[in-house]
Amino acid sequence: MDLKRRLSLANAATVIIPVVITCIMALAFIFIAGKLFHTDISFANYQRLSQIRLELINSENSILQQSPAMVEEKSFQNGLQARLAAIGGELIVVKADNVLYAPQNFSKIDIAKVLEAGSLEQGNEPVVIGTMAYTVQAITLNFKDGSHGLVLLLAPFDSASKTFTSLLVVIGVTFFLTFVATNLLVAYHFSRSMVVPLQKLQLAAAEISRGNLAYAIAEDGDQEIQALCRDLELMRIKLKDSIHTQLKFEDNRKMLISSISHDLKTPVTSIKGYVEGILDGVANTPAKTERYLHTILTKAQQVDQMIDDLLLYAKLDLNQIPFNFEPTDIAEFLTQCVVENEPELARSQIELSMRNELAQACYVRLDRERMNRVLMNILDNSRKYMREAEGAIAIMLRETPTSIVIEVRDNGFGIKELDLPHIFDRFYRADTARSEIKGSGLGLAIAQQVIVGHDGRIWAVGHGDAGTSVLISLPKV
Repeated sequence: MDLKRRLSLANAATVIIPVVITCIMALAFIFIAGKLFHTDISFANYQRLSQIRLELINSENSILQQSPAMVEEKSFQNGLQARLAAIGGELIVVKADNVLYAPQNFSKIDIAKVLEAGSLEQGNEPVVIGTMAYTVQAITLNFKDGSHGLVLLLAPFDSASKTFTSLLVVIGVTFFLTFVATNLLVAYHFSRSMVVPLQKLQLAAAEISRGNLAYAIAEDGDQEIQALCRDLELMRIKLKDSIHTQLKFEDNRKMLISSISHDLKTPVTSIKGYVEGILDGVANTPAKTERYLHTILTKAQQVDQMIDDLLLYAKLDLNQIPFNFEPTDIAEFLTQCVVENEPELARSQIELSMRNELAQACYVRLDRERMNRVLMNILDNSRKYMREAEGAIAIMLRETPTSIVIEVRDNGFGIKELDLPHIFDRFYRADTARSEIKGSGLGLAIAQQVIVGHDGRIWAVGHGDAGTSVLISLPKV
């Protein structure tokens, strides 16, 4: 729920709930009053009581608007009595101690009871005359001769009038209490729905500020707060990735320094030794000097290749080299690679062949330059560990329902089962005793990075002493 809708519902609830509860309480009060106390609180009875009150007020106003002398006239008394008779009421007029007008069916005792009720101002207490109960409303007058007078207006008494008053009190008190309670509950719930998610955000921010980037921010609260949580969670993830990349770059830099110092030590030592030999006059013949210089050039090229491989792997590892993908006929691409690498391998007495098992032309998304580097690294690695005679490398191409599989198999020394899972790790050599093997130790690690960038997979399978197969799986277009 969004914050705007919640606020609207909260405002509506503070009014609707008290009104509904008040209506229920009023209906319950009317039901109880009618069933238990036999009090008529119907609308018709309310209209009748209102008419009686209105008539009493009009009669009182008529008396007050006239001069006291008019009250002594029979015509005024009869007219006022006729108006009261319409609502079942009676009129008594007293001047000094003389009764100027009274109903004929009232005895002296009845008149005395009415006078007592009027003098004590007990207008709210009923006076029973015969079988009728009346409310008394007294109006005091001062006549011109100095005597005091009293006009008593009698109206039929109905217990429903008090019930109506009690009903109004119940309605007022109920509405006030429910309004206050509803406002407190709505305010508590509304504040809780905002405060709790904000407290969680505050806790998450505190954890992140302390460097705990693994503290996830859960989406909670209204839509606006959830959107804020989602944005902060994305910010946390990006910050975590940024720091991870920075740490990875730092580790990579340390590894580069360590690897350069370790892997360049042997060729640099050789270069220094041959240079010192030339300077010290050990190479005392032109042929020997030429051989020393040729060795120095070879070692320098080896150093240069190591540095290039290290930098390339670092860039691939940090995704800093973009791939230029294009749909490529994989059979045509591999055929071209065989043509380009066959002469170089032939000089090392290695036969390179290709076997295409595809039923038809298949296309994959390739960065031709990077993939060519992968195949060259695999072929070069096979050449380094090849047998001295009868070397052979076969490239086989086949397919599965969703991918193209390239297998490069050689008949070299083979790789032990314990070493197979690690040959794609950087600077790893399966046979550490073979120090004469040239290379940076990054060829297969670079191949793995490139294949992963192609959304593919690369792995190795050993054949014991019969050689090794390196397999590449690439998704079809």
